[in-house]
Amino acid sequence: MIPVIFLALVVAVKVFKKTTPNGKITVYLGKRDFIDHLDHVDPIDGILVVDNEYLKGRKVYGQVTTTYRYGREEDEVMGVKFSKEIVLAREQIVPMTHHGDDKMELTPVQDKLVKKLGPNAYPFTFKFPPASPCSVTLQPGEDDSSKPLGVEYTVKTFVGENSEDRGHKRSSVSLAIKKLQYAPPTRGRRLPSSLVSKGFTFSQGKINLEVTLDKEIYYHGEKLGANVTVNNNSRKAVKNIKVYVVQHCEVTMVNAQFSRHVASLETREGCPITPGASFTKTFYLVPLASSNKDRRGIALDGYLKDDDVNLASSTLVAEGKAPSEAMGIVISYSLRVKLNCGTLGGELQTDVPFKLLHPAPGTGAGEGGEKKSAMKKGKSQERSRYENSCYADDDEDNIVFEDFARLRLNEPDE
Repeated sequence: MIPVIFLALVVAVKVFKKTTPNGKITVYLGKRDFIDHLDHVDPIDGILVVDNEYLKGRKVYGQVTTTYRYGREEDEVMGVKFSKEIVLAREQIVPMTHHGDDKMELTPVQDKLVKKLGPNAYPFTFKFPPASPCSVTLQPGEDDSSKPLGVEYTVKTFVGENSEDRGHKRSSVSLAIKKLQYAPPTRGRRLPSSLVSKGFTFSQGKINLEVTLDKEIYYHGEKLGANVTVNNNSRKAVKNIKVYVVQHCEVTMVNAQFSRHVASLETREGCPITPGASFTKTFYLVPLASSNKDRRGIALDGYLKDDDVNLASSTLVAEGKAPSEAMGIVISYSLRVKLNCGTLGGELQTDVPFKLLHPAPGTGAGEGGEKKSAMKKGKSQERSRYENSCYADDDEDNIVFEDFARLRLNEPDE
């Protein structure tokens, strides 16, 4: 009889933790990235562990704040501030205020942590309000020393007599989190395209430019393919072709808009395209944050440390709402093609819009070398896989603790 060996796969879930400077309070979060699914947003669920003897009748409060900075600190003069800080949610964590039938429902990770950390562990849950903006950071320049522009979220816990107390820094914890959006499960079959023509004064005929993308939705780190077709029915010649990936930012607070090139190429292949000639070629570009380091004004996903930096994702809005209704910093992308028709001929230009997003976990989009960076932020996938597995209720020590990463720039001072 041949012995059969059964191997059980234990899925480890990563939990982030941070402790107050005095070491009396520790906060645990199962993830740092919280996803906006348009119809709902992942709740912020965590555990707080406190030494009850330290409190001496005082209470522990928690709150979620967002800071919307839309101007530079050095430009703030005569009491004018270019930032707004809003408390989105606040509640008392210790002692717990849920009793009887109103008892808080724990997530599998919270339940596991409460059992592991003992009676001094207190669960908490916060919810993002509807229409809250996604995390975005506008990259500062090399010489900028102030806090970057953008939208940030922070979970803070503090000890106080009441919820209006500010708390002391030695007994407070601030954890920077991100609110992100994922791409839809399917990308659709529509291929974005644009067809434009240009005529010339005192000259017959036109130059026709057609641009078609191979997808409507791209994942971060993925290659964009643009098929460019030029038909020259004019008497002018096309000298060269320029292709750009353009990031468009709209700062809703001050109704300001600006654009940045995040990838580009220029070619003379097939040029000059003489009168009566045609040209067709597919150009490939890869927009990456690593290719735009230290360029002021590039919008990035609100990032916590240097190794998880991505360009900001396109802003999605719920069905039935217009993009103009979005709040915070609204991000969109387009592929721009320019034909140089000489000094007198000018330029022929067209833009084709597309979306740049993170793939939703479980879509299998992380396969292949060109998509590795697209799944950098998929660490919370381990957590969801744990919650949906049969090991969520086991007694194995399958939780891995990691100290909460400090912000790349200075944390807010309290």
